[in-house]
Amino acid sequence: MTEKITRINPEQLHETPGYHHITVVEAGRTAYLAGQCPLDRNGDLVGAGSLETQVDQVVANALTALAAASAQPQHVVRSVIYVRSDERDILGAAWRRLTESALGPAFTTASTLLGVAQLGFPGQLVEVDLTVALPD
Repeated sequence: MTEKITRINPEQLHETPGYHHITVVEAGRTAYLAGQCPLDRNGDLVGAGSLETQVDQVVANALTALAAASAQPQHVVRSVIYVRSDERDILGAAWRRLTESALGPAFTTASTLLGVAQLGFPGQLVEVDLTVALPD
């Protein structure tokens, strides 16, 4: 399916820090991953107070979920990143950690980064929501 994914940045829109404004996917199978949280296999929060550790756990969980769907990061066609902060530097740090990780290719597609007041688990600082065009 990778060859059926086209990513576009129209010249009339602003430059991006690595994502694309538009992702076009030809018809095929799609997987919608639940928000990936910084929880271990037992459901316990990993890295209380540490954005970096929580991002790393989210990356590990997302890679596991992608593999279970027979997909890889480059098959992601939409991402939404939630960070519990309203500080631009913290949002940027989360973005950089994600894009520099093994999950990084997932964020070259249509992507949104949001600062939020609260996430679902006590102490949770980050969550990533992915939509995937499954390979044939």
